[in-house]
Amino acid sequence: MLTADELRARQGPLKQRYRDDPAAALATMTARGTLDPATLSCRVEAAGGPVVAGLHESAGGDGTAACSGEMLLQALVACAGVTLTAVAGALALPLRGGTVVAEGDLDFRGTLGVSKEVPVGFHAIRLAFDLDLAPGAILDDDRRATLLKLTERYCVIAQSVRPAPTLSATVRAGD
Repeated sequence: MLTADELRARQGPLKQRYRDDPAAALATMTARGTLDPATLSCRVEAAGGPVVAGLHESAGGDGTAACSGEMLLQALVACAGVTLTAVAGALALPLRGGTVVAEGDLDFRGTLGVSKEVPVGFHAIRLAFDLDLAPGAILDDDRRATLLKLTERYCVIAQSVRPAPTLSATVRAGD
């Protein structure tokens, strides 16, 4: 596990550079995809290899392609998981592992144009962490609240989706 001191050592020079030169902190992230009208899909380039995205089964897909809505939830899980792990390290919380689950609710009548009154997209997202702490470690209510508050504050994906859907999060640590 990365210790709080190791994390500070990694991030310290970056933080100082960004304080000294705010423009150095600006980055443009890019995602690229190739459209395939014949299969109604989009092949998205990813670090682990290409991902073919298509319609969810509830929108007429056949279930063989990734769903972009689920990919959004996966991005949230990944970002929140990495962020929580870094925050736990900074707080010297003895985290051994755990799981992150994101669930999103949407009404397919919106995206299929069945009802103009139904918005397109997720109307609620729930994020839950189930943590495995070192034996004897205690995650009291104050530390739990701090861990969750800082994770939500610094998670890029959570902050990016926060204005639209209702986003709620919970933390469980085997207690």
